[in-house]
Amino acid sequence: MFSPFDLPSGILLLVTDQLSSPADFVLHRSLVDHLKGAKSENLKKAIVLSVSEDLTRWKAIAAKSNLHLDQKSSSGAFTFVDVLERVRPPDTDSPAPVLRPILDVVVSALGQKNGTDALVIVDDLATLDWFGFSVLDITRFCRALAAACRRANATLLIRQHVLTPSTAEPVLDDLFRALHHMCTYHIEVLPLASGRSGAVNGQVALHAGPGTPRGGVKLLERSSALQYKLTDGGATFFERGTGAGVL
Repeated sequence: MFSPFDLPSGILLLVTDQLSSPADFVLHRSLVDHLKGAKSENLKKAIVLSVSEDLTRWKAIAAKSNLHLDQKSSSGAFTFVDVLERVRPPDTDSPAPVLRPILDVVVSALGQKNGTDALVIVDDLATLDWFGFSVLDITRFCRALAAACRRANATLLIRQHVLTPSTAEPVLDDLFRALHHMCTYHIEVLPLASGRSGAVNGQVALHAGPGTPRGGVKLLERSSALQYKLTDGGATFFERGTGAGVL
């Protein structure tokens, strides 16, 4: 999952980014790599829970990699859910779990075909927070979603924006702490410490979650993060100082 890191399936991957270094390419690349790796004897399934991007954008980016996203396919390989079309922020008159309808969709989609290799992508939780969903509601939803994915041996990818001053450590809010405690691995998409560059868009670090045993996956601390350059075809990764036009 998500080359060049080659992460195992069945994990909870937390992806964090910042305003100056959005992680959209991680989500889209993970979806394309997952579905294009499908073989006839091993059906793959992807479920996208989107808050900030519509279906048209997901289709357009996938098409650049020669992947046609079709929700009408009889195989049910791709399911797109516009979260804000299905749920609204809670009020005092609706104490019931407001994100339960989204969870029900995922559970139903995962349960349609047993034995499939499934990927669930959540983009993005920070927007739900900004729209008025409580941290408690979002955390409970993520825990229930993670449990459903574990039962189906599905991979869960969650993207969370973090608020970070230009050269400081991320502001660790309650939602981030809860997600980090749950995750198997944590990918950080970061801007360059030296500022904007025409040859490099940012850098990516990989950390193990709090309860993940070391070994098996090569981790990358911030000091040895991979740099990346965005192109029309996606992202190109290279070690620090080895990219074209970088001294």
